[in-house]
Amino acid sequence: MPHLDKLKNALPVAPLKLMVLDSAAELGNKVNDYLVDYRHREKNAYTDDPAFQGYVEDDYLFRFSTPRFNSGEGKAILAETVRGKDLFILVDVCNHSLTYQMQGYVNHMSPDDHYQDLKRVIAATNGKAHRINVIMPFLYEGRQHRRSGRESLDCAYAFEELTNMGVSNFITFDAHDPRIQNAAPLSGFDNFTAHYQFTRALLRSEKDLVLDKDHIIVISPDEGALDRAIYFSSVIGADTGMFYKRRDYSTIVGGKNPIVAHEFLGNNIEGKDIIIIDDMISSGDSMIDTSRQLKAMKAKRVFICTTFGLFTNGLSAFDKAYEEGVFDKVITTNLSYRPPELLTKPYYMEADMSKFLASIINFMNHDLSMEIVSTPTERIQRIIELYNDDMEIYQV
Repeated sequence: MPHLDKLKNALPVAPLKLMVLDSAAELGNKVNDYLVDYRHREKNAYTDDPAFQGYVEDDYLFRFSTPRFNSGEGKAILAETVRGKDLFILVDVCNHSLTYQMQGYVNHMSPDDHYQDLKRVIAATNGKAHRINVIMPFLYEGRQHRRSGRESLDCAYAFEELTNMGVSNFITFDAHDPRIQNAAPLSGFDNFTAHYQFTRALLRSEKDLVLDKDHIIVISPDEGALDRAIYFSSVIGADTGMFYKRRDYSTIVGGKNPIVAHEFLGNNIEGKDIIIIDDMISSGDSMIDTSRQLKAMKAKRVFICTTFGLFTNGLSAFDKAYEEGVFDKVITTNLSYRPPELLTKPYYMEADMSKFLASIINFMNHDLSMEIVSTPTERIQRIIELYNDDMEIYQV
């Protein structure tokens, strides 16, 4: 954990509790293990002080349940007291693998279902917990972040609603548009990225990368991801390029305007390794088309890095594209649900975010500046230095 020394003389806000909804159980268990390890290793001189009661525990998971009636209605039941706790609620609104019974039918939980369960546990704990913090890695309705014509503004409304329910801090990752925090400007909103974890996963996988402007280009697949690409390329010392999505705004297919073509803006990429960086893979059609064009332009290797791998149309298109040599690797985080078959694919790599998330929780529980964990520039440059020196990077 970086900057562990910052915690030596810092008081916790209140005893820490981690409430993990079923949608994020796998990630939550890993985060809990790291928190337990952190707290047992910290050399805090005041752990015997009453203010540190419950600071070092063997488990920080809060016991609760969210059962449903046969009608489909639900509720939240707390199995222990939450009074006086600094509560962190972790939810994955993209986990479609969970089901429930309604009127004799089996329903898969949608993002709306997960969001309602989140509100239920907030309602059950509000007024008792010392502070409520929500960790929602994939921002609910984040793609409906702005209004174009007569339509709903779902993401802004959801954030405002959670704030009005008593949520003090909201933590998300790679928000489609972080300006959504303007919907409740007096509440805490932290938006983190996975640049360091992408770098670490890629360097552990590929042993012959040359990280400079002559050998690497970081590509933004559209204008919306350009900021990510510029930051990442600046840190690793690479060049930058982007694709412009030319859409047909006269028609709507599947709720969006179809892409007519991808136009490339950038320098010559022949013989260079390409890193495509974006916030998500939804259907994946756009990402595959971008990769295909890059290979047609004689790119050496194409590595796709996205925070969330949703794969809403399945994996068959990616399997076929990989067999055709359209791309070389896909890296996503474990912040959202991933189909089990994805983990078996030869082209897939995971960027594990559980340790980083545990660091965020630990620092926020002490009310320390998030800048300590939100700016990974030094860590990325350090891991690149070790890689170039042919040193072990697994423990960095």
